[in-house]
Amino acid sequence: MPLVQPLDANHDLETKALADFFNETLGFCPNSVLTMQHRPEISKAFINLNKAVMANQGRVTSALKRMIAWVSSNATGCRYCQAHAIRAAERYGAEQEQLDNIWEYKTHSAFSEAERAALDFSLAASQIPNAVDEKIKEQLYLYWDEGEIVEMLGVISLFGYLNRWNDSMGTTIEEGAVESGNLYLSKNGWVKGKHGN
Repeated sequence: MPLVQPLDANHDLETKALADFFNETLGFCPNSVLTMQHRPEISKAFINLNKAVMANQGRVTSALKRMIAWVSSNATGCRYCQAHAIRAAERYGAEQEQLDNIWEYKTHSAFSEAERAALDFSLAASQIPNAVDEKIKEQLYLYWDEGEIVEMLGVISLFGYLNRWNDSMGTTIEEGAVESGNLYLSKNGWVKGKHGN
């Protein structure tokens, strides 16, 4: 059971208007945002930050950003965010082979060296203690410019917030996210866990 219950989608109309963003991303407004509405300034600021972080201004694609989010969420153990990230990666055009083999991104041929560098960065930045080091930096700079690295770290940091929010809140996971989690992640042990109804 969630720590705090989500509010109705019509609770704050400004949040509702901003949350249309998630209908494209996920196909629904996440319960996490509906819970944030208990303090609408938080829900509105979060949605605006999410939109800014996920805007593509370089070569970091929408699909790669969502795979970065998955690696980060997997590192921290947030099953809610793992399912959301893989669902969004699918909706934003990640290759089927990547979706099916995200667990093996380090070695699977579906991932390029540039993508591996980005995903290794996500893993290192999401660990405690933080594991970003000179080797991670060198690999990033082989493939990405500084603006693109900022975009990647924006995703990792955004999901650091979401991982803590949803795992602490015990946010109830939506059916669409459960479907994606079961489809792509359950073969490696993904379950709803505390996010079940």
